[in-house]
Amino acid sequence: MNLLLEQLIREAGDLPPMPQAAQRALALIRNPESSMTEVAATLSVDQALSSLTLRLANSAYYGMASRVATVQQAVMVLGANTMRDMLLTSSVTSYLNRPLPGYDLKRGDLWRHSLGVAIGARRIYEQRKLPGADEAYFAGLLSDIGKLAFEKLLRPIDSNQPDWRSGSFLDVERMHFGVDHAMLGAELARRWRLPENLIDAIAFHHTPASATDNLPIVSAVHIADAAMMMLGIGMGKDGLRYPLDPVATDCLKFTEKDMYDLMEFTTTQIKLSELYINGEAASRA
Repeated sequence: MNLLLEQLIREAGDLPPMPQAAQRALALIRNPESSMTEVAATLSVDQALSSLTLRLANSAYYGMASRVATVQQAVMVLGANTMRDMLLTSSVTSYLNRPLPGYDLKRGDLWRHSLGVAIGARRIYEQRKLPGADEAYFAGLLSDIGKLAFEKLLRPIDSNQPDWRSGSFLDVERMHFGVDHAMLGAELARRWRLPENLIDAIAFHHTPASATDNLPIVSAVHIADAAMMMLGIGMGKDGLRYPLDPVATDCLKFTEKDMYDLMEFTTTQIKLSELYINGEAASRA
């Protein structure tokens, strides 16, 4: 059954847009003429984001001598880069952290996988001194967001069918629905008005050879995704269907040693990054 993109999104159920306060704060952070005072004022009107900002600033990681009591103080403690990470991360947490039985993913599996891809993609950019490391992080975090819309439609499909067990998982999705989760995720990113390089990274993170633009960020997300699969983090029923593409490794001159180092680094960083969501509750999810 081939469904048009609009029909597929309606069938799967609406995914809420990024909260307005988060969108405004991210726009302010990107604007060099804006101040962190303006960012704090924007976050202060959203109870959930205010609470998250204060909790992160008061976490043991930042080791403040006295308790941070206001959002204004918290924003100053955290700084623009951490705030940028926190805002986008928190905006998709409730979606990524839920179970996805259509992909055989338990609660927290997709969240940890996406977090690891985000960390890994940014690490690759930083090591190669490429501009846009934060955008690589966001692209990795959102790379599999299309699965959120797809998974309900996958539940009734028998995964023991021959077409399900052979070939590319993307081919299976396209055969049944006329679109794959990467393409659907890219469309959702467009509706969130994200930059074109992030949209490309989401669309081609399994197939970098198909990308005509923005190959470095596409390649970084592709490699980081492969690293998470090798580590077995968030590997559902489609986990072994995405081979590492030499187009990506050639683009970034990425070696086997680089992959080993990336896997080791990402593993140690995931727990720290979970501070952005539900503190210790996240580690138990």
